[in-house]
Amino acid sequence: MRRIRPRRSPAVPLLIAVWAGAAAVLWLWWHDTPSIADNNSRILNAGRITGLLAGYLMALVVLQMARVPALERRVGSDRVARWHAMTGRYTICMVLAHLFLTMWGYALQSGKGLGGIVQTTIDSVNQLPDMGKAAIGTGLLVLIGFISVGWLRRLIPYDTWYHVHLLTYAAVFLTFWHQLSTGNDFAVEPVAKTVWYGLYGSVTALVLWYRILSPIRLNLKHRMRVQAVIEETPGIVSVLISGRKLHRMGAEAGQFFRWRFLAPGMRFSSHPYSLSASPRPNMLRITVKAIGDHSAALRDLEPGTRVWAEGPYGALTAGKRSRGKVLLVAGGVGITPMRTLFETLPGASGDLTLLYRANTTQDLALWDELAAISKERGARLMYAVNSPDGERPDISADSLRRKLPDIDDHDVFMCGPPGFAQEVYAALRGAGVPARRIHHESFEM
Repeated sequence: MRRIRPRRSPAVPLLIAVWAGAAAVLWLWWHDTPSIADNNSRILNAGRITGLLAGYLMALVVLQMARVPALERRVGSDRVARWHAMTGRYTICMVLAHLFLTMWGYALQSGKGLGGIVQTTIDSVNQLPDMGKAAIGTGLLVLIGFISVGWLRRLIPYDTWYHVHLLTYAAVFLTFWHQLSTGNDFAVEPVAKTVWYGLYGSVTALVLWYRILSPIRLNLKHRMRVQAVIEETPGIVSVLISGRKLHRMGAEAGQFFRWRFLAPGMRFSSHPYSLSASPRPNMLRITVKAIGDHSAALRDLEPGTRVWAEGPYGALTAGKRSRGKVLLVAGGVGITPMRTLFETLPGASGDLTLLYRANTTQDLALWDELAAISKERGARLMYAVNSPDGERPDISADSLRRKLPDIDDHDVFMCGPPGFAQEVYAALRGAGVPARRIHHESFEM
């Protein structure tokens, strides 16, 4: 067995760099502000601060959408998605604060007071350079933020939300120009203006490379098509995908791709599905449960259908491992990345354990494969299903310790629905497993 060397996440250094960037933005304002004489100056300077921070955060929002491998494969796609959502909320708050405070300050300067904000805003949009574009961009940001509110997000089809969300690029482009043409800090500091261009130019280059050019290169090279669709259990299908030299796509066990199937009604839908088997030179496999329109339509795919993929993404890989013994926990169709890890993680007999949670034994997809892997590797395979009267199995700290007395010396990899993941996480912590050795990734993006 190879020496275990856990791959360190760059999350902490990245967060430090983000805060350092915010501090630099505040320093820019401080450097260009010799004094604040009166209440009107305080309001306008508050508008300047929130505007500078909003511009900085917009660049981060786009960077977090760029699918940069260092983020997607080292930090984790789900964590980056949470960063993106949080940064987006802060950005909208800063933009609205900047708009209100700046227009309030302008209204006070013209003697209109707080009640003249609306007219001042209209005049500014009509008279100041690039403010019309900024107004449209701000409206798009507010729209995107509104449809991303939790309860509304759950009511909107994923594809609709996804494509509206892409308008973030247009919103950032439209709001960028007024930062330079009307921002005092960039007018008096040519170096700051150059740095701002460099920040946005670098982020734009990353988006073009990783969101457009890299996927084009990958798909032209590997030319993937659907080979077959196999029903594993009622409501769960495996899609076999053929292509050229697929083992050279760089995918690791536990990772996923974003898949687009070029079939009628599916061409404009891109969804994340994990690999459910190790890549072969001419074959990939995903296993999907029908829980939405896109996943339900996979069973009707015709052999020969062209496939467009982006990836691989995800940090739920062997690189997270820090102990010799490993517990894999899967809930429902979360078995797909766990199945590949169960097959490929290095380990001696007895080092690997897989716990598979499902509602019934009929829902245990890929069970025959898991049993064969377990027998071949000397690994332990357990399942937890509801009783005939519907009672849920006990997955608690005590039950886990009974099954694995040395569970606190395990690494744990986990994939499943959010509620299940929270329940198991609490049980693992109660059983003595440190948080740093519980590895989980969710597709809730």
